[in-house]
Amino acid sequence: MAESALDRWATGLLEALGRRLWGFSPRLMREIVARLGPLGALGWFIANMPRYERTLKVLGPLRTHLLCSGISLCNGCPYCTYGHAYAFELHYLRERDRLFPLAEQEIVALHRLAPERLVERLTEALEAGALAGEIPVLRRLLALSEGHGEVAEEHDRRLRHLLRMFAVLNTCAIASNVAPDEAHDPINKDRALKDRYAALREAARQPVQTATRAV
Repeated sequence: MAESALDRWATGLLEALGRRLWGFSPRLMREIVARLGPLGALGWFIANMPRYERTLKVLGPLRTHLLCSGISLCNGCPYCTYGHAYAFELHYLRERDRLFPLAEQEIVALHRLAPERLVERLTEALEAGALAGEIPVLRRLLALSEGHGEVAEEHDRRLRHLLRMFAVLNTCAIASNVAPDEAHDPINKDRALKDRYAALREAARQPVQTATRAV
């Protein structure tokens, strides 16, 4: 179906929002408009983004992006997993001054695993990255996603909102096979940090490549 003028207007508004928040035009915006309709897409963002921004402030970006990555992994969405895993990686580097044990591409690749093994790999990485304190929250999120337990713990309502929000985002991205773009967070605008992150990841790969050639 061809885009209408209203579709293009709504897409332009949402892409402008992405540029203001994150410094780029997210590829997913056009697909959300196509699937929810222009007014439906704008209404959805008005209803969900303020609450998401509050969750970012309350839980902090490191935990929030970890949870968003976890939801998207379980839903099988490479696009959203990458955007939030990359944001998580950048915040981890800024806060801890070192790399997280798994790169964003490695986190995305976990969606191929069975759910139990996926959780096991994330748990191992969090422990290795001195983030064991995040494991109970991640497990609580997964329990809520499977319908286990009533809303009882402090942040359960926030977790359930993330689950509902990403059900929509993941569905749109998967249906249209949207290619990953950049980090879905204002930290994406920190070019110096991104360059440092890329250089550290490249340096971390060099010993592995050298060892492989030697074998």
